[in-house]
Amino acid sequence: MRIDIVTIFPEFFDVLDLSLLGKARQSGLIELGVHNLRDHTHDRHRTVDDTPYGGGAGMVMKPEPWGAALDAIFGEPDSVEADAAPGPILIFPSPAGEQFTQAMARELSKQPHLVFACGRYEGIDQRVVDHFQARGEVRLVSLGDYVLNGGEVAVMAMIEAVGRLIPGVVGNPESLVEESHEGGLLEYPSYTKPASWRGLDVPPVLLSGNHGAISTWRHDQQLERTRRVRPDLLPPAV
Repeated sequence: MRIDIVTIFPEFFDVLDLSLLGKARQSGLIELGVHNLRDHTHDRHRTVDDTPYGGGAGMVMKPEPWGAALDAIFGEPDSVEADAAPGPILIFPSPAGEQFTQAMARELSKQPHLVFACGRYEGIDQRVVDHFQARGEVRLVSLGDYVLNGGEVAVMAMIEAVGRLIPGVVGNPESLVEESHEGGLLEYPSYTKPASWRGLDVPPVLLSGNHGAISTWRHDQQLERTRRVRPDLLPPAV
């Protein structure tokens, strides 16, 4: 998979050299390009924002540097051939977007090329979204019902969620199946050695060696935890 990120803080994504995603980059499973939006400005202050039309607080990111930065990834509009293969999916983190879910992460993990546009301030000029919607698939995506200072944190979360689903990134693919939100339920609680710690014991069923009973207990724990913490995830029949 190819991932491109446009941001005014490219050093924010140095963390992608660490852990499993860093190893995935080294092995060629993930190809990453981080692009500084300010490289596509033409004034000595490298300005990327201006006051909003219609008034209001805050600043809005200008369309010109965004257009130039994304053209460098997508190709110039006039050079795109009519029968060309579908381009990358362009994702704008936005509190006004559709909610990011595990199902979306799995869907995106199957795509060959993702581009993330990290907005700041009061957001990116809407014409950037409108222009690139005419050239390919564009999605506004929200992590949840809250506001961050910029898109970088949201993009990091999405890349982490998507990247670990790419075949070969996680060493034991079976571990992905039993995680929270896979199958619509939260994950069951996990335990390891020692069997007793500070007066708290591991549930006896996990020490029984009875794999059928263990499977049943884990599923019951998933249902109970989901019912208690996220009842909205439960199907109506449950």
